[in-house]
Amino acid sequence: VDEHLFRALAQYWNPAYNCFTFGKVDLVPTVEEYTTLLCCPKVQADKAYSRAANIPTFLKKLISIMGMSEQWVKARIKQKGDYKCIPWRNLRDLILAHLDMKKRVDIFALSIYGLVAFPKALGYIDEAVSDLFNWLDKGVAPVPGAVGYAALLVLRQYRSRQFIPAMQGLAQYEFSYKGDNYKKK
Repeated sequence: VDEHLFRALAQYWNPAYNCFTFGKVDLVPTVEEYTTLLCCPKVQADKAYSRAANIPTFLKKLISIMGMSEQWVKARIKQKGDYKCIPWRNLRDLILAHLDMKKRVDIFALSIYGLVAFPKALGYIDEAVSDLFNWLDKGVAPVPGAVGYAALLVLRQYRSRQFIPAMQGLAQYEFSYKGDNYKKK
């Protein structure tokens, strides 16, 4: 571990927000990002924040999600500007016709994420959605870093000085409700 790196990081630590601040930019790194910054071995493979050298292509991800042949998927991938996508109508037809129920659900979820969460081009599912599925398949959720950053983002936008804590330790607490009328209290 590099001692000079620790000293440089400590210089920018903001104890009020429990994160690093560089001027007006807040950084809330996750534990995984710390391990990457500090070059800790054997922790960086298959994580959302670090990309491995053997990342499956958009084509391979779609083949895996849909369970269709390479020729079928390749024929339907379109180029929209600088990104690749697949038309929603092709996925809709596949949802209705696919024999494997699990694949139908996966394709439906891919479609919903693509049309609602990542809408770049109307009627097309973007490559970013397949990245999300790839992360979820490996058990990596990119949400904790965003959740930690969101409160600080709101503070900056509204020039607020009140700190809104993240609920990181909530899972450690046990809530017990006794009796049938616990909601009435």
